[in-house]
Amino acid sequence: MPIYVVNKNAQPNSRDHEVHDLASTKDCLPIAANQLRLGYFGNCADAVRAAKQYYGDVNGCYYCVPACHTT
Repeated sequence: MPIYVVNKNAQPNSRDHEVHDLASTKDCLPIAANQLRLGYFGNCADAVRAAKQYYGDVNGCYYCVPACHTT
């Protein structure tokens, strides 16, 4: 089961906080200091939902969580 994190820093253009899969090898993870650990989830939709408890604008990473990337 993947471990997900959300970037504490919003993306400059969209203002989204991106959800990432810690197992990613796509070189897209934020540095450790900017990661808020969400935990283990069976799918990215649940991870995005969990991230919305912290941030209003959340999106899946285009590279490592493409199934939940919407914009």
